[in-house]
Order: sequence, then structure tokens, then C-alpha cells
Amino acid sequence: MTELHDLTALEQGDAVRRGETSPRELAAHYLERADAVGAFVTRTPERALERAGSLLPAPTDAGLLYGVPTAIKDLNLTAGVRTTFGSAAYADFVPDTSDGVTLSIEGAGMVSLGKTNTPEFGSPCYTESDVAPPAVTPWDPTRMAGGSSGGAAAAVAAGLVPVAQGSDGGGSIRIPASCCGLVGLKPTRGRISGWPMYGEITGLATGGSLGRTVRDAAALLDVLAGRRAGDPSWAPAPSSSFLSACDREPRRLRIARFIEPVIADVVVDPECVAAWESASALLASLGHEVEDIAVPMPRDAVPTFEICWAVLTALSPVAPDQEELLRPLTRWLAGSGRAVSGPEFGLALGAMRRYAADCLTALAPYDAVLTPTLAVPPLPVGALRDDDDPAADFEAQKRFTPWTSAWNVTGMPAVSLPLHRTPSALPVGVMLAARPAEEELLLSLAAQVEAAAPWADRHPPGW
Repeated sequence: MTELHDLTALEQGDAVRRGETSPRELAAHYLERADAVGAFVTRTPERALERAGSLLPAPTDAGLLYGVPTAIKDLNLTAGVRTTFGSAAYADFVPDTSDGVTLSIEGAGMVSLGKTNTPEFGSPCYTESDVAPPAVTPWDPTRMAGGSSGGAAAAVAAGLVPVAQGSDGGGSIRIPASCCGLVGLKPTRGRISGWPMYGEITGLATGGSLGRTVRDAAALLDVLAGRRAGDPSWAPAPSSSFLSACDREPRRLRIARFIEPVIADVVVDPECVAAWESASALLASLGHEVEDIAVPMPRDAVPTFEICWAVLTALSPVAPDQEELLRPLTRWLAGSGRAVSGPEFGLALGAMRRYAADCLTALAPYDAVLTPTLAVPPLPVGALRDDDDPAADFEAQKRFTPWTSAWNVTGMPAVSLPLHRTPSALPVGVMLAARPAEEELLLSLAAQVEAAAPWADRHPPGW
């Protein structure tokens, strides 16, 4: 028997438009499902049901995700709803305004069920904060969901919402997508507005989408994408909807691949190698030209990235009397950032732009590039976290995620696809990236891969 949560997000939206279900019925169904994976920091059942009940009758121009439940990452401002940024220093903070991402979701007629779990200020690649239980993958609740969009990924993978928004400054959508067996899409820099804060001054971070299918992730990107009047820069508009790109068969593509880690010396787990090799063979079988290349970004770029990351952490506004509430890793990163002078930061930003330019030039002949998403399958909760030695914690994170941040530096769109599973059924993702502003090509390719090797019917225990 098909349950409502068995339907994809697009199928749920279609059912609402056909009158086969209602936004309130969908919201109530998902709210009845227990959160056993640490997906939420705050749930808002009364608010969600009231919102869902107000959505009928649906307007004639209702979008494809109208009435569909979702959730909003706890880094995003939500007027009247607690927003902790994953930090005990903001445990009781309730903003009086919503940001552009939240407004876009509301404007599409979607129904938020609450705020998804995130680590403090979205910095680590694991979701273990002081304001909520750890976010875990539903495929093995002893193992991490990844981060920083770990709660969003856990919620989608466990069937607590059909699709969810996340954000990604160094892999924070693609990492949890790999850990949880989902599609995780980081779009091109400037594709999604940072209104009204515009606090991400390095260009590393962007919003994006997590879904069980490529089409669901593309449909949510259609909701989130677009410029706002105050945006300092933006990506060019697509030729049509991102969802429609999923229905276009890609031409024969030239795809580069490499597996050498970019930012750390680490032995890649055999299961991650197998996933990469299998994806390469699949792409070749689909008629694409797959070519080995050298790593397009030098290891010298890593210290530059780390300067920018530390300064971003230092910019997180916390009152002096609240700093003792911050986690050891956050305090260590913020201290490193405060030690960087203004001229040093300016030089680092310039150097990062040049590294990006060189990488983009090297990859320009290729339509896409293939790497593993992570160096190992999802690790046990606590395996990366080291409160006694934050520097060791940071190095362990780099070894776990040695490819993802490269595409934040370049601003390229990238997607993690759940193509592989270990013998114990743990999900293992592979990552495809494309030239800037070429999400349509990337989604077309990803949809072709999904059609050839479907994964949407795989469900974790307890589904």
C-alpha cells in the first residue's frame, strides 16, 4: 500500500492540484512521523497546520510544489520561529524577519514543518551541536548524517519531509546527501539570493536543495532561484525551468574525472573508489567521453581557503559574555580569523579568485567533472569531533571531505548522486560538477544517470 510519504515531492504537488489530497492532510501525515534521526531543532506543528489549512482553494497558477511540506535549515531566518544557528548562544533567538530563502519557500505555497538541525554556524561537516541531538543517517542511526545540512538530509532520507532546502559553503549540501543517500544540489554562485543579510562576503556559500530524486531537487531549485533587488551580483537566468532540463537528453559530453584528493592527504576508501569507477563506467555506457585529468587545483590553495573560512567564522556576531557558550571548534576558528589582518584577508580573497580562475580555465574544455563525494562512507557519530583538539578536528574534516570545497571556490554547480551502497547498505555518493551557470546541463546529465540506475525506491529501515 502506497503511503503519502512514498510519493515524491512533485507527485505530492500533483496530488494536491488534482484534489486527491490536501496540504493539511500532507502536513498532518508528516507531523505524525517520529523524528528518530535528529532532523529537527524546532518543530512547528500548530503553525504548519494553520498554514496548510489556509492554502485551499489553490490558485489557478499554483506551482508544482504548492501545498508540499518541507522544512527550513536553522541557519535561515524565519520570522516568529526560533532560529538558533546551531548555537547555544542563540538558543532563545526569535527573529522578526524572514530571509529570501524562507520567503521564496512560502511564496511557492510550501508548508514548513520546522527548523532542521545544523552544527554551530554551519561550520563543521558533521551535525553535532549543543541545541539538538546529533543528526544521523537513517541507514544506520549510529552514523552521522554529515553537515552542515545534516538535519535537512536526515529529514528527507527518513521520510519526515519530501524535499528540503540546505546551504553549502564547503560541501554542506553534498556531504549529507552522500551520507543519507540523496540528491544534493549546490547551484552556481549567485543563483540564490542572500537577501537581506548578504553576510557571505567570500562567495563560498549558497543555498541549494536536497531530494530523493533529481527532479525533486530541480523543482526546489526553481522555487529558490532568482535575484532580489538588492543583490550585488547574480547568475544569469536559465533558458527555461531547471525541472524541464531533467526531461532533455544531454548530447554526448566530454567528462573529466580525477580521484586524487584536493585538500588533504588521505587514502580513499575502496567503496568510494568503487562508486567512482562504477559511475565512470555508467557515464561511458551512456555515450559520454570520460577522460582522466590531473587535479585542477593546487594544494597551495588550501591555506587560502582556510583563511577565508576562519574569517567568516569570526564574523558570526556573538556578544562577549556569550562566547563561553560557543563550541571549542568555533572558538578556535574564530580566534584564527580574528588574527588575520584586513590586508591579509584582502590578499587571501584575491588569491582565492586567482586559484578559481586557473581551475576554471583548466576545466573549460570539459562539460562536467566527476569525483567521489566523500573519502569514506558515513562515519560513526563523534568520529570527527574533537573538543580537546579543534585543530585535529578540522584536519579530520578535511580528510573526510577532500573534494567538495573545490567547487565552492570556483562557484561551479555540483551535485552528489546516491549511486552506490556498501555491502552493509550504507549510501555512498559520487559528485558531478559543471561550468558556472550550467545547472541545466548538469541536471540533464544527472537525470540521465538516474534513469539508467534508479535509486528512488530504496528506503532505509523504518521507512
